[in-house]
Amino acid sequence: MLGVKRKVRLETERLTLRPPTHADFRPWATLRAESRDFLTPWEPTWAPEHLTRKSFTNRVYWAQRSISSGTAVPLFITRREDQMLLGAITLDHIRRGPAQAGTTGYWIGERFARQGYMREAIEAMVHYAFVSLDLSRIEAGCLPENTPSRALLEQCGYKYEGVAQSYLQINGRWRNHVLYANLRFDRRGKTDAG
Repeated sequence: MLGVKRKVRLETERLTLRPPTHADFRPWATLRAESRDFLTPWEPTWAPEHLTRKSFTNRVYWAQRSISSGTAVPLFITRREDQMLLGAITLDHIRRGPAQAGTTGYWIGERFARQGYMREAIEAMVHYAFVSLDLSRIEAGCLPENTPSRALLEQCGYKYEGVAQSYLQINGRWRNHVLYANLRFDRRGKTDAG
């Protein structure tokens, strides 16, 4: 339903997942800038204005519109104890009707990587997608050589489904991605027919 204000705030043991606000600009820009070398091998090429306030303002408005329209749930990941911005997670491309599906994307600042934060955030988003949004399938993709991300997805219940050729432009090149999916009711290979 368009125009409906939806409040999304997910709490975990150590984290708060919430939509970005205009006040997040400096922490976001600082974290992205200091993590640039860590992030760019896995992300689309950053536009020259990527770290500008104007670009961030557009990001905040896109997040608000996406949540209101039900097409995406872009959330910042903050540490509850000190409200430190750690990264972001998005449930995007939400499809209703017979698909009832969405796609997970995420990033974390280099200094916060491999501390269990992203696993906690993904598990919270998966729970929210299945319970609150009533989705049936959540997809994710990553570069084949991104071993930490592949392991993370598998730890969070995603199962390998295959390879998509030239799936996304990453760091300036068309790249294959390994595809994963997490099903609310893992019914792979099961049917009531016959």
